[in-house]
Formats: sequence, C-alpha cells, structure tokens
Amino acid sequence: MRYIYQHIATILSSYDGSLPLTHFLKNYYKQYAKLGSRDRKLLSEMAYCWYRAERSIDNALSFEDRIHATLFLCAANHKVANLVLPEALKLNDTQTRQQKLNILNAFYKIPPKTKADAEYKHFLTGNSVFHFQNMWPHANGFSKGMDKYQWLQTMLSQPRMFIRIRRNKEAILSTLSQNEIPYQELENNCICIPNGSAIDKLLPEADYAVQDASSQKTGNYFRLQPKNNWWDCCSGAGGKSLLLCDKYPEIKLTVSDTRSTILYNLAQRFKLYNLPMPKQVQLDMSSKKDVADKMGSRKFNAIICDVPCTGSGTWARTPEQLYFFNPEKLKEISKLQKDIAMNAVSHLDAHGTLYYITCSVFKEENEDVVEYLLKYKHSLEVKEMHLINGSDTAADSMFIAVLQRRATASPSE
Repeated sequence: MRYIYQHIATILSSYDGSLPLTHFLKNYYKQYAKLGSRDRKLLSEMAYCWYRAERSIDNALSFEDRIHATLFLCAANHKVANLVLPEALKLNDTQTRQQKLNILNAFYKIPPKTKADAEYKHFLTGNSVFHFQNMWPHANGFSKGMDKYQWLQTMLSQPRMFIRIRRNKEAILSTLSQNEIPYQELENNCICIPNGSAIDKLLPEADYAVQDASSQKTGNYFRLQPKNNWWDCCSGAGGKSLLLCDKYPEIKLTVSDTRSTILYNLAQRFKLYNLPMPKQVQLDMSSKKDVADKMGSRKFNAIICDVPCTGSGTWARTPEQLYFFNPEKLKEISKLQKDIAMNAVSHLDAHGTLYYITCSVFKEENEDVVEYLLKYKHSLEVKEMHLINGSDTAADSMFIAVLQRRATASPSE
C-alpha cells in the first residue's frame, strides 16, 4: 500500500480548494490510469475524511497515523477503509461516534488538553475539529435553531441522498425494492436512499428529481394561488422553480440567472418534466442598473430569492469548502445578498411576498440580511422565519424568511 500513501500525500499537498474536490480527483485519476477502481475509491475516501477531520488530529502523529485517524472517524465505506486501517481500528457498522473517539484516544494515548476537550468529546486534542471553532465564540454567530457543536459534528459524515418523487410513486418504490435499494419515506414524496445508488439506470428521468430534504421543505412555505405571477430571481438550475411548478403548473413564472448555461440547463429540465416553459432573463441581480434595465416596471405577486451564499449548510457534502474557507469572505457575501434582496423587493407588487432563502447556517447571511431589509424597506414585515435544521435526518440545513408587503405601503417602498 506504499504507493497509495504516496498518491494521497501528492493529492493533499497539491489540492488548494480552488476546484471542487470531486473534480480535482477525477482529473488526478485521469493522469494515473493505472490506479484501479479500488485504489480510486480508497484515495477518495482518504481525501474526504482528511478534510472532514484532519484539524482535530494531533499534529505530533505521523502522516499515516493521521490518515488512519480521519478514516476511522469519518469513513463511509468501511470495506475500503479497512484495507489500510490497523487491526485495532478496523471499522464495523455498530460503532458509535463516541465509541470511535474513545478508541482513537486510547489507541494514540491522547489525553484532553483543555476543559473544552473534556466537555466536547468530538474534539480529539487541543486543536478544534475545524479551524474556526472560535470564530464565533458566542451562539449568535449561528442562526436560531443551530448549535455550533451540533453543526461541527455534522461535518464528520456525508449527508444522505434524497429524491423528490414527481409521479408514479408506487412504481418507483416497487423498483427500489426489487433492486434491493433500501429507502426511507420521510414525508410527502421525499425519499431517502443510500448515497451512490444508481437510480438513473432504474427510474424514468421524468418521474423524480434529486433534491435534498431541506430544500424540498422550503416548498412548504410557498403560498400558491392559481395564475399568480412568480419570479425566481436567482434560479440556478431551477430546483425551487420545478418544485413550485409541480404544485401549480398554471402559475406565470419568470426565472433569471447570471449564467446562460444554467438557464439552458433549467430549460432542459422543464422540457424533461413536461412543464410550461418559464420566461427567461439573463441578468446580474446584484446590479441595480441591470435589474432595472431588464425587468423594467414589472411587478410580481411572489419572488423566490434563493441568494448565493457560503453554502455552510451543505458543507458536510463538500468538507473541502469549510477546510479552505476564508472567514473574511462573509462580509463580502453578506453585502452581495443584501444588494440582491433589495433589488428583488423593488419588483414586489402590493401585498407581494418575498421568499428569502439560503443554504447557510450563519446569522450574518440569514437574520442579519432580513433585519437589513426591514430597516431599509419599511413596507415589509416578516410572516415566518426559520432555519431548516437537517442534522437529525442527515440532510443539508437551509434558512427561509417569508416577508410580505404591508397593505398600506406606498409605491416608493
């Protein structure tokens, strides 16, 4: 296995976070065609586990020991990880995280160095699991409904895979059962299945959408009326738009994004699902001038404002984003969100509703932006505001605020 450690050392020393880790690894494996399927799976498991927990491991340990410790703590594929783990650290499906921590600390003889280490057992040493354990020393750094240590622990494992069933539910569940793919039905048409399940080869494309459970829950807040005029102003590939139109295909929908390729992908998904094609506008929502030039005096009954964010509620899927995240970017991102939301509000009609959404757990991107809107757009009032905490279901976490124009608002507001 010496060559495996050489490869993982090269991967970890050359990766800088500028690309998604999955893309970097694919490019790396293309350069080394002799790496077999098992080798690639092992290297990928090593890399992801490293970025999940490396900062929690005592630096005094050797590189190989730190690889072993992160694998033992975080590996999802036990069979692959056990290829390199010492006998005392072999994984099984019955070990709890606390048991793993106890085994690791005993195996490497690492005593707690601080009171915090003793109190929060998921810290193996005086180092934190993540480099900004103390970036927000007070609870108000996180949105209401998320505990800092709960969030940190979610980073240690891969969230589950969720699909939203659009139609033919019984046939889909029957197909999953026949192919021995275990599933759990959470609510409505939200189904949880194991990561990596090859459902694209089994299920008709138009019958389901891959969508995180918390993302699906945002649809529960949409107040829909037939023939309402909606605008998904930061549509991306259209996850929220498709969710919306599946419920009410007769609504009038406009979508916008800065990227033409993304809008093209959105259109292809609408064609696949046989839904009415929305009006598309390519624009920069952060630019007041661009929005004014391209949207003119148009007003909407409802606007979905799913803004760009840190994605901190999804970092358990992409732990490298947390590992390489620069906290100084928060202010820049928060300003962008405020600009986008302010520009969106300008196109709400009387009694119109703004759905402000992020996939962040940070207050600076969530409640603070809502507070800013209320301060400068006095016509708005908060109807609902929640963090959708996905920790209990191994899903992502999201934030949604439902803001409505007051009936007495003047046109200038």
